[in-house]
Amino acid sequence: MRYDSRLPRVLHVLLHLEEKSEPATSEEIGRMLNTNAAVVRRTMAGLREQGYVQSAKGHRGGWTLAMPLSEITLLGIYEALGSPKLFALGKSEDAPACLMEQAANAATEEALEKAAACFSDSLAAITMSDLAGDFAVRLAQSKRRQ
Repeated sequence: MRYDSRLPRVLHVLLHLEEKSEPATSEEIGRMLNTNAAVVRRTMAGLREQGYVQSAKGHRGGWTLAMPLSEITLLGIYEALGSPKLFALGKSEDAPACLMEQAANAATEEALEKAAACFSDSLAAITMSDLAGDFAVRLAQSKRRQ
């Protein structure tokens, strides 16, 4: 099964953008994520539309953050990416008139809705500045180990 890793990849990029003193080009981000610049531009466009990043064309152009990390929630980024589907599970449509299948579908859908709500609540409680803090702790621990 192929996983949608856009959310952690974009969070990764946003942390790098915070650290950079100049804009990051789509090509630079593409190299960081092992993908091509066109994919980066498509992905970042959704973030730009929501006001999280901005872009400039031409020499010294590229992507920069448009707001402080403390104002960006992980839920906002997830939604800017189009709220990718969380689970491969879904309802059965083998016998839609069967009351047993309807009961099974209802139970499955209810559980999926609860799980999605829990996921959204968790993302809403985390800001990009929280991730930056986690990175700082990990960096300090890494330096102590060396």
